[in-house]
Amino acid sequence: MSAMLETPELPAVFDGVKLAAVAAVLYVIVRCLNLKSPTAPPELIYQDSALARFLLKSCPLLTKEYIPPLIWGKSGHIQTALYGKMGRVRSPHPYGLRKYLTMPDGATATFDLFEPQSEHCIGEDVTMVICPGIANHSEKQYIRTFVDYAQKNGYRCAVLNHLGALPNIELTSARMFTYGCTWEFCAMVNYIKKTYPQTQLVVVGFSLGGNIVCKYLGESQANQERVLCCVSVCQGYSALRAQETFMQWDQCRRFYNFLMADNMKKIILSHR
Repeated sequence: MSAMLETPELPAVFDGVKLAAVAAVLYVIVRCLNLKSPTAPPELIYQDSALARFLLKSCPLLTKEYIPPLIWGKSGHIQTALYGKMGRVRSPHPYGLRKYLTMPDGATATFDLFEPQSEHCIGEDVTMVICPGIANHSEKQYIRTFVDYAQKNGYRCAVLNHLGALPNIELTSARMFTYGCTWEFCAMVNYIKKTYPQTQLVVVGFSLGGNIVCKYLGESQANQERVLCCVSVCQGYSALRAQETFMQWDQCRRFYNFLMADNMKKIILSHR
């Protein structure tokens, strides 16, 4: 008798469970997509100088508010995943020549050289010397896209292939690339300076490559000769603090740590 009296209340309880489940799903979506994150102009930190004022005047985009695409534009995870898929379909394929350089310890450094496809806007000979991110090389989608755009705007491009990163290039010494070694990048830059004595240089580094190019320029005053500027993109300024961040579960950071570690393991094992 008591069970029959309680039966009419079950649908209300069930509706409450469904409502809680929907609320939980919406919370996860809002949290993952960062929908509550406010938009704002980039924070600029710079020393007041003629060069800084020129850059701010020439690049008004630096001071404008960033308006991301609707729904998914505030999520770095989704942006990364979408580009990872779309980039494989729409990525350009610039044509370049692969150069081989023998290092003093027997290692074989390689880089790809891409000639400009048009005249530079100021009529000068300018070469971009590019250092990709960790375990990357000239065949990665983001590098090909960047090189293609630079070529069309009159820049010659030289892209370093990190030692051991290319699957079809065997190691000829008992070492591969590291965070601190600038030897291969230095050899590439010296080749460009010798082969094109009239060219000026724009130094570009992505992620790990940003660490390498900044270290290279700071190692010697001679390394800065004929360098117009250096651009460091998404550089990790402290490897130790970055590692602490990647060990956190918040925002799925530890997942990226697993992916990068797994990629490094594959490269090491491929050369064993």
